[in-house]
Amino acid sequence: MENFRKVRTSEEEMPLPFPDLPPDVVEMKVKEGSKIRNLMNFAMAQMELQGRRQIVFSGCGRAVTKTITCVEIMKRKLGGLHQVTKVRYKTVLEVWENQDPPPDGPAQNLTVHKNVPSICILLSRDPLDPNQMGYQPPEPRHEVGEDTLGSSTKGLKRPLPPPCEELLPKKLQVQVSDSPRGTGTTAGQQDH
Repeated sequence: MENFRKVRTSEEEMPLPFPDLPPDVVEMKVKEGSKIRNLMNFAMAQMELQGRRQIVFSGCGRAVTKTITCVEIMKRKLGGLHQVTKVRYKTVLEVWENQDPPPDGPAQNLTVHKNVPSICILLSRDPLDPNQMGYQPPEPRHEVGEDTLGSSTKGLKRPLPPPCEELLPKKLQVQVSDSPRGTGTTAGQQDH
């Protein structure tokens, strides 16, 4: 492939995998080079200022992780959103052009069909069918003043063990022999 360069990439157009969506639903098509800030500014404006009830984020290939990041940011900022996630494969067509064409003929192109992972995530202010595959209920909202420090340990599999006494700082007691530098006992110094 060292003598070829990619000249065109196109994605297979597929309908959204969610039935009963309103025809004017906003679909955020996340690409590998998309800026999260730009995506989020537009999506937040649609949900907050335009009063949309649902929004769909979709991405394929290397854009899958960026798509998930956008969804998690939106869920955290807005709160109370129901989610349905669908994962599938999408066909991407790549056209490669030969940089060293044969002297007696036209340039040869190579067409590659790739199946890449794709994700579509529906976020909705309205309740969705909880029996639907890929459904996630909204996260509970934190009350004002509630300690949110505990939410960072939510993903731990087991509780943290109590601190060991060996790891706590101890007071040093050093017996210094008679020497020209000093005499006596030093107590109460922290071990650093």
